[in-house]
Amino acid sequence: MSMSFSAVSVPSSVSRPSYLSSSAYQFSFGAPANYLRSGSGGRVVLHGGPLHLCRKFCGLKQWILENLHHQQHQRKLGPTNEYKSIKNQFKDHSTDQSGSTLSHEDSNDQTSKITSELEESSLPSSQPHASVTEPTTSVESPSMPQTHSSKFLVECGEEPSLCIAVIGATGELARRKIFPALFALYYSGFLPENVSIFGYSRKNMTDEDLRSMIASTLTCRVDHQGNCGDKMDVFLSRTHYINGGYDNREGMSKLNVLMKQFEGKSEANRIFYLSVPQEALINVACSLADNAQTLKGWNRVIIEKPFGFDVLSSHRLTQSLRSKFEEKQIYRIDHLLGRNLIENLTVLRFANLVFEPLWSRTYIRNVQVILSEDLGVQAGRYFDGYGIIRDIVHSHILQTIALLAMETPISLDGEDIRNEKAKLLRSVRKLEPSDVILGQYKGSTRDKVDLFMNSLTPTYFAAALYIDNARWDGVPFLIKAGMGLIQHRVEIRIQFHRVPGNLYRERMGHNIDLATNELILRDTPDEAILVRVNNKIPGLGFKLDSPELNLLYKDKYNVEVPDSYEHLLLDVINGDNHLFLRSDELAAAWNILTPILNEIDKKNIAPELYELGGRGPVGAYYLWAKHGVRWAED
Repeated sequence: MSMSFSAVSVPSSVSRPSYLSSSAYQFSFGAPANYLRSGSGGRVVLHGGPLHLCRKFCGLKQWILENLHHQQHQRKLGPTNEYKSIKNQFKDHSTDQSGSTLSHEDSNDQTSKITSELEESSLPSSQPHASVTEPTTSVESPSMPQTHSSKFLVECGEEPSLCIAVIGATGELARRKIFPALFALYYSGFLPENVSIFGYSRKNMTDEDLRSMIASTLTCRVDHQGNCGDKMDVFLSRTHYINGGYDNREGMSKLNVLMKQFEGKSEANRIFYLSVPQEALINVACSLADNAQTLKGWNRVIIEKPFGFDVLSSHRLTQSLRSKFEEKQIYRIDHLLGRNLIENLTVLRFANLVFEPLWSRTYIRNVQVILSEDLGVQAGRYFDGYGIIRDIVHSHILQTIALLAMETPISLDGEDIRNEKAKLLRSVRKLEPSDVILGQYKGSTRDKVDLFMNSLTPTYFAAALYIDNARWDGVPFLIKAGMGLIQHRVEIRIQFHRVPGNLYRERMGHNIDLATNELILRDTPDEAILVRVNNKIPGLGFKLDSPELNLLYKDKYNVEVPDSYEHLLLDVINGDNHLFLRSDELAAAWNILTPILNEIDKKNIAPELYELGGRGPVGAYYLWAKHGVRWAED
């Protein structure tokens, strides 16, 4: 099916010279004559499909811009030189793309027409009656999709190129998570066709070594099996390796040169994923800022958590990054925030009238945020001094509470959402030792002899947070985050107040908590939204029960849930930063946790030991009871 576009217009105020005929266009910028029509009002109209239109428009625009630039230069030399120059230029353009030339008579005929036109228009500019109006070019193609780059049309339809560099490409995180996520996005069509992937590390490897290393980790989803092998081969062919050596400045310069070889003339954008140890982060970031940023598009830098060891080191890290990058370029990633549960929090709140009026201390009794890891999760990273507070609570738990409890943002723009999150975090009361329980699981050998580490680094954290604002005054936000527990569970439980003067309290038995309505948002083990309501059991008699109305995602939606890294990497590509911590959010979170971290450093708080594979420290049960909350069942 052919499509027609009114793509190039010359205003009627400018007489169209004869050299803008279809044949002249054919030889000037390669537009076939059958794509040209004369429109009303002195317009020249290109006809044809979008691909033809873009190509012809690009050639026409390039031809016009070159001539206007040349004419402006020649006007400084006088009208005679200008006339001679353009006359000669036309002769140079008398050869078409296939190499054939105009016949001598046709060439002379076209030249004479241009001569007569230019003799009328090339009068000295000092004469007031001989003003020259430069032609304008307009694009009138409503059927063509709009792009975010104004350079799309200028560069013959070239989309902006995208280069993604994974710094620390040979590490476990890059191999198991980052490269597979990039391939999944590429396979699903979320990466541009002119994307290039670069692995950067100090190891002496080749492109083929990198491709062989990551090939075994690439998989296609169950619902995306078509052409999987072909897509994988293309993706791997677009993957390249840079041996950065031990001088990051030199290595980043080499990376910059290689990226330029794969970038076109249009807009060139770059993403740098810094999958490096914390001690190397500043050096790598500063080196790439000085040597590897593009000047033809945007640059974005992804930084893995933890974001510093304490408030001071985090501040220094932020200052170093901000000295080289703008805040909007920095994406502090926490993969747990890429889960569907977190993304659904704002939808649940602001797109459902049934919930938003209840979202305050008037109806909500407490909020529980639970993240428990079972025995299958390796905990080695916790014993290098960071612990569960710096690694999990500081980013994931507090960000979850911020999204859950923030005020309504003025829009879904990332900065508007981050403004509300920052305000909420600044309203959270600083933690006191009496509101915190720390734990550390005991290891066991094959001989069943219990051992525990001499380090005081906690593997379990339970706390009661309070938000000092009008909406949440007096409502406890209970946190439970631990490793080596009996069950792998990630969920948010919102318990509502009891019904005042409940007529059925005698039929609920002595445990009045059974009469409490709950909204449960579960991510693991099975993603679901559950609502606990009170209901009469069918049959004779009058017995009440508290069943759960459930929306189980695996039953309702027959789709494979993407990995959280896919979600967050796509957000970085699209420039959506609402799930990434901003500097002021980072500082506010440290402000909440610093009193407890100081007490731990002074050894004024010792973790309570708990059995590996158990339910956690006993003290956590007392803490929740102290704040009037029933312990959530494991």
